[in-house]
Amino acid sequence: MRNRNPDLLSFRPICRDDLHRLLDLAKRDRDAFFAEHIEWARLYADRLLGTALCQGAALHYVRPDVGINDFDVYTFYAAHPDRHWYARRIKSVDFGDPKFGQSQITKEGFKGRRVDLMGRELNVLPGVDMALAIHDYLSAGRTVTARELRQKVVVLLEPIDRLGTVVWPRESETPSGLQTH
Repeated sequence: MRNRNPDLLSFRPICRDDLHRLLDLAKRDRDAFFAEHIEWARLYADRLLGTALCQGAALHYVRPDVGINDFDVYTFYAAHPDRHWYARRIKSVDFGDPKFGQSQITKEGFKGRRVDLMGRELNVLPGVDMALAIHDYLSAGRTVTARELRQKVVVLLEPIDRLGTVVWPRESETPSGLQTH
């Protein structure tokens, strides 16, 4: 949603604890999905590359004047040669903390902003560096998702030792006015 009504956005800064919460939500969803769908687990559980905050909330992380409508969190996997990842799956969950208020479009009972959890496969081998894989994926722009994601910012949530690292755009490619951590 391209919502620019500032009355509906949160301008609270995103801190490391918030990034940890987003990663925890993504991990819990991934675990539940694989527990319910054993075939997907067999194919993809060991092909995890990492997880990232993307789109407007990621841009807000580096530029708190942008505002947050919702959080878009993507988990990326190395493509499996036998079956493509189920790209249409979007799971919306509650951030669970009212710190950022609520999204304009939300589910009944949510306390916090909506978090949209999605997954994508990247045409790389397992174990490839997540930042390099993301950069190649976004630079190539072969999919609608890649073209949309590359317009803003990508912040790693996982691998955990790189939590909060801005991997897109690279600092050398940062448009003027966009400051990275």
